[in-house]
Amino acid sequence: MTQQQIAPALVPAFAPSGTLRASINLGNPILAGRDPASGDLVGVSVDLAYAFGRRLGVPVELVVFERAAASVEAVRAEQADIGFFAVDPARDEGLLFTAPYVLIEGSYLVPESSPLTENGQVDREGTRISVGSGSAYDLFLTRAIDHARIVRLRGAAAALAAARAGEVEVAAGIRQLLEAEARRAPGVRVLPGRFMVIQQAMGIPDGRGTAAQEVLASFVEEMKGSGFVAEALERHGIEGARVAPAAQLPV
Repeated sequence: MTQQQIAPALVPAFAPSGTLRASINLGNPILAGRDPASGDLVGVSVDLAYAFGRRLGVPVELVVFERAAASVEAVRAEQADIGFFAVDPARDEGLLFTAPYVLIEGSYLVPESSPLTENGQVDREGTRISVGSGSAYDLFLTRAIDHARIVRLRGAAAALAAARAGEVEVAAGIRQLLEAEARRAPGVRVLPGRFMVIQQAMGIPDGRGTAAQEVLASFVEEMKGSGFVAEALERHGIEGARVAPAAQLPV
């Protein structure tokens, strides 16, 4: 695959300060986390940030957040130049997205004793669903749920703890996280299948313009097509995610 060339005149659209500030969300372990030994930031989004910085020929500064909503807002407010977050209509204002680079399943966690056995049983009167406030699954369920009540908490860990404590009947989240929680200690289980597919993409502030968006979109397609994203997922030991299919870019 031919390496994309970025016109020097477009570099300031991504790094007006001379440094590419990349917003990194630690709330999604499929995308980023800290190395247990060194404490260094690692993950596919970190790898993509540094790769894009090299392509621009500028240094990279990682701006770290614990929750997706804060990471999104940093890019929207131009406190960061690029970000890595799920595509959702509720995030369109102030942002320009690429096509997704990774697809992740959103699933449900329930207490072991729950009568719920499938996703279609969740949206009923009297059911409380805990979510990390402002997460992709919070935004999706806000539109999709008609009868159950959504309980928004500060982060995924609080949402999972609420299900264990019996404060809610269901916790929604990234399937990999839920499966890890079920393995950690008995008392909860993950419902089969998924209720949504989370499309993880790159984004920039909309003030940077559509020319910059097109450059970033082409970069994402190159990283998928070259095997960079797949190799990063494998190297970081990530399961429960797959590389998004190629997108049709304008010519």
